[in-house]
Amino acid sequence: MGCVPRVLCNHADISYFHAVRADLGDRCNYGEITILWSLLMPDAVRLKPIYWVGPTLKDLRSFPEEVRGAVGYALELAQRGEKADKAKPLKGFRGASVMEIVADHDGDTWRAVYTVEIADAIYVLHCFQKKSKKGIATPKAEIELIKGRLKSAREAAKGEAS
Repeated sequence: MGCVPRVLCNHADISYFHAVRADLGDRCNYGEITILWSLLMPDAVRLKPIYWVGPTLKDLRSFPEEVRGAVGYALELAQRGEKADKAKPLKGFRGASVMEIVADHDGDTWRAVYTVEIADAIYVLHCFQKKSKKGIATPKAEIELIKGRLKSAREAAKGEAS
């Protein structure tokens, strides 16, 4: 079941908004939830929409609960234009255009990679568990996958802007 943006203008619509968040929040594009929230609360902090590239949302859902919480919190801060302590620029990309959230759990390292460089949105490019035990560098295959998804996200954003 999808989530469809609609204009909220009365108390019944406020109830609808809370029902969407409660019932569909997991399965809904958070960009659409943000649209609902910004219509309901025009004076609230505007959150940038999140777009999930490829299977990133499915991948994130497979992470342990504590890791999902840490990544979710870091992404919410990014939506507000802030940066979490767990987020840092990913090496190999210019400046802070591509960020990496690093979360450790039970001796394993989990990562989520996103960009804020496209339009006024957050694009989550990759979510994965780091398997290698040697070094902290992101494996080359993962970097190549991220570059490909970044290119796809740029093209998709360009198509939406046209």
